[in-house]
Amino acid sequence: MSETPEEAASRIARGPAPSSLIPDGAAGAPADAAKPFDPLRLCIFATIALLGWLFGPLAVLVFAAVGFAGYWRARRAGLTRSRCYLRDTRLVLTYLFLLAAAGAWGLVVLVQRWLA
Repeated sequence: MSETPEEAASRIARGPAPSSLIPDGAAGAPADAAKPFDPLRLCIFATIALLGWLFGPLAVLVFAAVGFAGYWRARRAGLTRSRCYLRDTRLVLTYLFLLAAAGAWGLVVLVQRWLA
């Protein structure tokens, strides 16, 4: 049975039910409680895009270098499969290295244009 828009608005205005405030796995927590989609990643993607737009190749270089360092450390600790689309950490490291190289090249070109 679906609810009417008025019922949905009323439910949203009331806030979460007390049982939904119980942490997952805690005594009394509903086992089949579905978690709503958290759009945090979309906010992160928008923030990274903004930084890329504002800082250009420098942002690409910094984010790629930080990602490369993180994956390098994780690979040395034994991580071989990632949740990244590329899956294999060697491919992820290669991708991040190429991004860092592209960012460095773009930064050099940008500085040369400013100096010319």
